Amino acid sequence: MRLRGRKGILESLEAQPELVVLDAAPHKGRWREFFGNDRPIYVELGMGKGKFISDMSVRNPRVNYIGVDMYDELIRRASEKARNAWEAAHGTDRPANLALLRANIEGIENLFAPGEVQRIHLNFSDPWPKAKHARRRLTHPRFVAKYIEILNEYGEIHLKTDSQTLFEFSLNSFADMELMMRNVSLHLHRDEVRDDLVLTEYESKFVERGNNIHRVEVVVGEKAIADHRAAKRDAQRKDQAAETSADVSEPSTAPTVTSEG
Repeated sequence: MRLRGRKGILESLEAQPELVVLDAAPHKGRWREFFGNDRPIYVELGMGKGKFISDMSVRNPRVNYIGVDMYDELIRRASEKARNAWEAAHGTDRPANLALLRANIEGIENLFAPGEVQRIHLNFSDPWPKAKHARRRLTHPRFVAKYIEILNEYGEIHLKTDSQTLFEFSLNSFADMELMMRNVSLHLHRDEVRDDLVLTEYESKFVERGNNIHRVEVVVGEKAIADHRAAKRDAQRKDQAAETSADVSEPSTAPTVTSEG
């Protein structure tokens, strides 16, 4: 990708140290110090122009968000979106729970310490459709292994894509690594737009065109897996209770047998 940036873009980014991080090295293992709290950290890898990560930070103030991209121009655009979103929602142009990190995802193990991240968002990543480029896909096992390393006990990976090829590859990748998956959707907005989920720029355009959006949540951390299994057991018990209640409430259709004295 080649982006034509504005003159003085680097200077603009350097002037925003409270929002823009140009070197992750000093923050690895210390991101909570950057935010000034110990709240969960959610990371979007390949944030593009930053709509998703900005809207997420506004919607969920008790979560810390980090948007990662490698292009200065995208970081600049994302910083504008973030400040505009926070100004509109909170009357301040300084996002309190957001960092925009310029970095190459190839070296994600150099950006975060083991167990430092709670959720990873992969939104409309490059599908790299040619088979010879499969190792570049962000859901290739070599990347997923790195994600597992930096995710904590509640760790999850949330994937959205419009590429059926990438989605199928990803499901197989997760399955081969024996990872637990939930909320698998082949057409996320089939009936109506899911307003409980934040849409990306690409996603909004795809939905308008009627394109299928695929989504899956991958449960990685031990406590996340335990919580998921507990939730499934609770749901099964409720279903069984509902079925039992329905059986009891239904009037009997068997004939009444009387005895003559």
